[in-house]
Amino acid sequence: MSDSQPSQRAEFHNIDDAADGLLRELAPGLTTRIFAGEQAMLSVVTIAPGAEGTLHHHPEEQWGVLLEGSAIRVQGKEEIAVTKGDFWRTPGGVPHTMRAGPEGAKVLDIFSPPRAEYRKPGRGFGAA
Repeated sequence: MSDSQPSQRAEFHNIDDAADGLLRELAPGLTTRIFAGEQAMLSVVTIAPGAEGTLHHHPEEQWGVLLEGSAIRVQGKEEIAVTKGDFWRTPGGVPHTMRAGPEGAKVLDIFSPPRAEYRKPGRGFGAA
C-alpha cells in the first residue's frame, strides 16, 4: 500500500463481533449494532426468544434477512412467518415490526438512505 492511499481496514467488520458497531437498544429483548455508510446503513438485530419490537415506520426503504432463528414479520396489516434465509423489502412509510420465535432471532437490516437517528447511540426505534 502506498502512502497516498489510506488503509481500508476500518471498512471491515464481523457480524458476530458483539463489540463491533454502534450499539442501540431498540426495546426490551431487542438490541442492534449499526454500521453506517454514506448511502446505506446495516443493522444487526438480536431478538430474544419471544420478544417483539414496537410497530413503527420511517421514510427510509428497508431490506431484511433472517440470519438465525425464526420470527413473525409484521408488515402493514399482515403477519408473515419467516425462517433462516428468508428476506424481505419494506417500503418507506409501511408500519412493521418483528416477533421472535422460541429460539430467538438474528436479523440483518439494510436501510437506504441511512437513518439519521441511528447514527448516534440511543434507545428505541426512532420514528413513530
